[in-house]
Amino acid sequence: MKRILITGGAGFLGSHLSKKLLDNGHEVLCADNLFTGRRQNIAPLLDHPNFEFIRHDITNPLYVEVDEIYNLASPASPIHYQFDPVQTTKTSVLGAINMLGLAKRLKIKILQASTSEVYGDPAVHPQPESYWGNVNPIGPRACYDEGKRCAETLFFDYYRQHNLKIKVMRIFNTYGPHMQANDGRVVSNFIMQALHNESITIYGDGSQTRSFCYVDDLIEGMYALMNTGDHVTGPINIGNPGEFTMLELAETIIELTNSKSKITFKPLPIDDPKLRRPDISKAREVLNWEPKVQLREGLEKTIDYFQSQLAKEVKLVPLKVG
Repeated sequence: MKRILITGGAGFLGSHLSKKLLDNGHEVLCADNLFTGRRQNIAPLLDHPNFEFIRHDITNPLYVEVDEIYNLASPASPIHYQFDPVQTTKTSVLGAINMLGLAKRLKIKILQASTSEVYGDPAVHPQPESYWGNVNPIGPRACYDEGKRCAETLFFDYYRQHNLKIKVMRIFNTYGPHMQANDGRVVSNFIMQALHNESITIYGDGSQTRSFCYVDDLIEGMYALMNTGDHVTGPINIGNPGEFTMLELAETIIELTNSKSKITFKPLPIDDPKLRRPDISKAREVLNWEPKVQLREGLEKTIDYFQSQLAKEVKLVPLKVG
């Protein structure tokens, strides 16, 4: 049994990782400031004897005794990371410094949840780990993109300078239960609009592409990377190489929800990537990992989750008397 710290443990990915680690017999210390994480994500875990939650912002040092660290803390959708861009950068940079310092003191292994956004609006497609990216350092997305890039720099400097055991994974678009309905991500946006029979909003002409990885697959890849030998540092892309246009995604969700929604188009946001698809050759070779859940199957599970959340909200509405 290991005692494992997950920063951002009440978030979308962190809550799924917490459950997996508990199921595998470990103790989990979940740290989250609940800016985008939610108590309801970890509510089923709170009574578990091996689970502990602390409310903490990793821009401040954390003094705990653990055996491994998964550093997942960061807002990940444009709506959230652009709400307070300075704090977003601090979370990536100061958070990395604080967690790396903790790992150095304890002489333990630490995993950084980086992002495909380090590739920016790519000029290379699909994106291999060797690609240095095409990022606007002063644009509205830079607080997230450059914050994550700087965090990777810090991880590899600690590796070279202090011989720290590091793992760096670059996460591509991930979806599934525990996503927030209002987080601005394309899958949750489209599903909620479809369930309410509202117009589905596509930014641009719908030809831009994304690759969508179901959360269970992503967590398996994350766990596999953490448990490789110390010589494997990454960065390693973890995502689904299936590539879909926004128009294809919207049409599939309308079909699966039997929605009456129509599709409307709006201008593309500044610096929004036109193409996104991971080259996962390295993950296949080094981790023996590749995603198993196809998009339609994953969307069906995610739609079921949001439908259940809507049903709970309806039950909470007070009945009118008289």
